[in-house]
Parts: sequence; C-alpha cells; structure tokens
Amino acid sequence: MANWIGPAVKKMKKKGTTGTFSAAAKRAGMSTSAYAKKVLANKSASPLQRKRANFAENAIEASRG
Repeated sequence: MANWIGPAVKKMKKKGTTGTFSAAAKRAGMSTSAYAKKVLANKSASPLQRKRANFAENAIEASRG
C-alpha cells in the first residue's frame, strides 16, 4: 500500500470527512469508482467533489497495487 494513504486517512478521520464521497456514490446508486469517473468527467461538479473524486481514484489505484 502507498505511504501517503495512512496520513491522508488520519487527516480525514480528524476532520470527520471519512466516507462522505462513498456515501454520495451510494446515494447516486453507483460504485465509488464509477461515481468518481462521473464526477471527474462533469465540468460543472464542485471543486470539492472533484477533489474527493480524484482522491478516490488514486486510493483505488493504490490499493490495486
């Protein structure tokens, strides 16, 4: 696993934002990966959603190895 994930998750837990993107994906009826692709393709998505989608894509790719 990548070295950057641990500190990033710790920071998200401290801020209380762990799981917010996954919850949004679930509300949309999509997997986290599919929702991330949709958000990144949508130019009118908010900067925060795009940032979260980018993080999700990177975390998924890092977990695959």
